[in-house]
Amino acid sequence: MAPSPHTNLATNRKARHDYEILDVVEAGIVLFGSEVKSLRAGQVQLVDAYARVIDNEIWLDGVHISPYRFAVGVGAHDPDRARKLLLNRQEIDRLHDRVARERLSLVPLALKLVDGRVKVELALARGRRKGDKRQVIAERDVQREMQRAIGRQRKGME
Repeated sequence: MAPSPHTNLATNRKARHDYEILDVVEAGIVLFGSEVKSLRAGQVQLVDAYARVIDNEIWLDGVHISPYRFAVGVGAHDPDRARKLLLNRQEIDRLHDRVARERLSLVPLALKLVDGRVKVELALARGRRKGDKRQVIAERDVQREMQRAIGRQRKGME
């Protein structure tokens, strides 16, 4: 069986809890070789990461990619540096306009390996308040209970 061309390297599960996801864009990312090796080894944290537009370029901040243990000296990298994201001009302008106009955030949801290249799933998101989070959790619990009841009914348990 051939390996899947799309492999999840890391996910930001907290982002879906803290933000309401409005739109998702896939972007390339500029990395060093040692960073790619660390990503493949799962040595990355996306929890406090965010993206921002600076001089018509999108930069990803707050991502911690641990140094690759076999890269020393020149081959090593700064684990907390800002990383440039690769999008075309129209996408950058569209995202920048929506962030400025609607007061939204750019949050990375996942790092993926797509055909040998690392991609970032970048979400245009609106922050949730505490009450909103509770409401979403309650709705999710209701949906889950409905699915369980349907499953029990199919099996003839009720």
